[in-house]
Amino acid sequence: MAASSDGVMLSQDECRRLFGAVQQAAASLGASDVEALFGAHCAALTRFANNTIHQNVAEQDRWLSVRVIVDRRTARATTNRLDADSIRGAVEQALALARSSTPNSDLLPLPEPSLISLTKRFDEITAAATPAHRGQAVAEAIRIVESAGQTAAGIYSTGQSIEAIFNSRGVSAWHAETMAQFSITAMAGDSSGWAKASAVSHSAIDPAALARSASEKARLSNNPQEIAAGRYTVILEPAAVLDLVGQMFGDFSATSVNDSRSFLTDRLGTKLFGDNIDISDDVAHPLQAGVPFDGEGVPRRKLMLVDGGVPRELAYSRSSARRAGVEPTGHGFPLPNEVGEAPLNIVIAGGSTSVDEMISSTERGVLVTRLWYIREVEPYDKIMTGMTRDGTFFIEDGRVTRGLRNFRFNQGIIELLCHVEALSPAVRASGEETFDMVVPAMKVANFNFTEVTRF
Repeated sequence: MAASSDGVMLSQDECRRLFGAVQQAAASLGASDVEALFGAHCAALTRFANNTIHQNVAEQDRWLSVRVIVDRRTARATTNRLDADSIRGAVEQALALARSSTPNSDLLPLPEPSLISLTKRFDEITAAATPAHRGQAVAEAIRIVESAGQTAAGIYSTGQSIEAIFNSRGVSAWHAETMAQFSITAMAGDSSGWAKASAVSHSAIDPAALARSASEKARLSNNPQEIAAGRYTVILEPAAVLDLVGQMFGDFSATSVNDSRSFLTDRLGTKLFGDNIDISDDVAHPLQAGVPFDGEGVPRRKLMLVDGGVPRELAYSRSSARRAGVEPTGHGFPLPNEVGEAPLNIVIAGGSTSVDEMISSTERGVLVTRLWYIREVEPYDKIMTGMTRDGTFFIEDGRVTRGLRNFRFNQGIIELLCHVEALSPAVRASGEETFDMVVPAMKVANFNFTEVTRF
């Protein structure tokens, strides 16, 4: 792993050494059950607008979060200073908070260690990327957009991070990762286009291709026309699928189901979606990113969330698993928390139909680049409202004929996933409303546009 110039990143050996200091401080204060979470990141970003790079920023941080258990009480304290006095201070604060809290009869002891399958998510070249590297790529993207008479804005970021967890029962887990992200909006007089991508390695991102895509969308949606709101066959590009369908995965939590806060309450094992809908949570998927263990150090296992349209599995923390009499799945958040758990590595299985093939098979429909300002209207049927933006097009007789004014929609996710007519191959997609996922484009019948917006 590449380290920053001042050593802000933490190696596995450094985390182990610091945990020794945590244990020593805890023992001297009368606490034997202790857990430590470590985190560190170095991130840099090049921002551009009005066809000019106007900002290069970088940030770095590292932190330690200590949790203690005393007499069925638990509490956590966090510090970003890792000297001996600060570590002892964090332990003292956690103990003081724990001792002042109410005992919890359901509190579990710290977990024992389990085998964690390591995932390689670190790219040395991405970790070492410089402002000059990002600036060169951004300059080429700007040139592409500017040559079309448009204005470019966006960001290019690169960075590295580590997460680790150690506890006094022997849990010892550490993960390093890099991430690159490029986002661009091309703006014309009365239209815009957008594209975005992220990857563990910057070599998997092509800023020039993203710029050409955004610019072409802005050109094709020039002088947008208005058509009546109503139900249409809609082709949702992967970013639009991500931001809409991605709103439902917090409901695949055993705690949420148990509390009757999930649309899956009393529905697990019932067919809710179309036969062609298969969804998993898979931290090991080659297009995914993230830590292979949860907030207590339990290894994440693959979940089959939806199989042939039927919701099958939920995410379980240790606590919710004990209540249900099942094994934890490794999806719990650090304790204490009120959320419980959630799947974080969503993979929606794709098909073999390209977006171009979806368009050519559509007599009359709408092509949607992305969605935004999405809010929940009705939780049980997962009806969401939001708007299209940055590239909405009318399809007539199998081809895109013109840009459209943006729509507001009211659409149930359950209903949508019952009317998927075609799926593209799945890709890693980035949006604005939720975390990145691996998803396909979808051709969907009877998508409900409720009104035309005025921008």
